[in-house]
Amino acid sequence: MTRADTLDAFLADAGWGAARRAPLAGDASNRRYLRLHRDEQTAVLMDAPAERGEDVRPFMAVAGHLAGLGLSAPRLLAADPEHGFLLLEDLGDALYLTLAPARPDLEPLLYESAADALVTLHASPPLPGLAAYDAARMGTLAGLAGQWYAGDAQAARHLAAACTAALAALPPVAPVMVLRDYHAGNLIWLPERDGPARAGLLDFQDAMLGHPVYDLVSLVQDARRDVPPEIAARTLAHYARRTGQQPQAVARAAAALGAQRALRILGVFARLSLHFGKPGYIALIPRVWDQLHANLADPALASLADVVAATLPPPTPDRLHDLEARCGTIPTL
Repeated sequence: MTRADTLDAFLADAGWGAARRAPLAGDASNRRYLRLHRDEQTAVLMDAPAERGEDVRPFMAVAGHLAGLGLSAPRLLAADPEHGFLLLEDLGDALYLTLAPARPDLEPLLYESAADALVTLHASPPLPGLAAYDAARMGTLAGLAGQWYAGDAQAARHLAAACTAALAALPPVAPVMVLRDYHAGNLIWLPERDGPARAGLLDFQDAMLGHPVYDLVSLVQDARRDVPPEIAARTLAHYARRTGQQPQAVARAAAALGAQRALRILGVFARLSLHFGKPGYIALIPRVWDQLHANLADPALASLADVVAATLPPPTPDRLHDLEARCGTIPTL
């Protein structure tokens, strides 16, 4: 029985066998998504083959946890975790990524609602069993910038050590559930819902236990769009006010976590091109580079800034062209 046959059987059992199928934009993973149309109803199919490294069970667990908090994760309509098929509630097409630039008058409310969803998430006990997204793990991932963007194993080690030290120097906080990919491309506006439920949530299966400001930084330092500085500042201040934190403490954590995140993304985007043959991510690198250096302007990150200056070349047009030219040519590093 082919995978297509198994999919047909899954949809038939779920009552969607005769539905019309249309592809939806995917992400950087091996998952694919289809929108199903049945009369006036729609649903979304997630096709996540285990043989390509996918596992839908974390998505199911996190979605259930978020829904239990009153947040807008897609409802699970049917599941075949063994074969990697999920039938999900269709939250629509009002992605922040397209809605925010089209409706600048709505942008403050969009980001406030997304921050409110994080406030709700962080005020609740996390899903049990999550792995720690701590300074050591985050530092190792920051080293991806050296490994893939710079192509230098020694640079990767230096960046990992410096970033780990910078993160370990932050004041200790109780870890919370972090979704780790919290940005405009994974948020859907649901104005008919109330409060934090107006921010529909996608792509959260890699959730871990980490710093409360991490997802907030992911939101306001978006690799895929320029969040207006006044919106970013307002969102950080709103979160600090709602959680009773000092704005200075949030800003300091945002700089360190933002630097780590930018380093990781530099490495991930380079790897997606060089290893996985996805050159479209190269065009996003200059924005991430600028975000990295805006964060490194914090005096507390001077040591990390020195290591970055010594190990990472700037994304000049020639360097970006070289990364594109070598797209899909490096099996591993």
